Amino acid sequence: MSDRLYPPRPILAASIAVFRQARVLLARRANAPLKGQYSLPGGVVEIGETLREAALRELMEEVGVEAEIIAFNDHIESIARGADGVETHYVIATFAAIWVRGEPRISAEADSVIWASDDDLALLPTTPDLARIVARASKLVEAAR
Repeated sequence: MSDRLYPPRPILAASIAVFRQARVLLARRANAPLKGQYSLPGGVVEIGETLREAALRELMEEVGVEAEIIAFNDHIESIARGADGVETHYVIATFAAIWVRGEPRISAEADSVIWASDDDLALLPTTPDLARIVARASKLVEAAR
């Protein structure tokens, strides 16, 4: 994490909203930033990797699930400012997808993994803007069916 604090430029990341039987896959963040909050599986894009490849790789690495991407969903700009300037700055590309195979498992990045309903989203501690991102992704998945 220390190499991501006070970055010289925004850090590019990708995440993925995976749906299975009208529920979305959420992972509780085991590490900072936003430790303890539920979010979409995702992470930093590696050199030479497309956004889609990064989203699918992170999904497998974090929770052991495979999915089929339906569409690009939206982007999130996560900026945390502190007394000494911009502490973190992520630009996160989000995708909408449907579950293909694999049962979710915890990992070093995700200490809890659940299939959440819309009602669950309202009750869980979540990363900023998660409900809006999930609602938009859900519409994309429904339109593709």
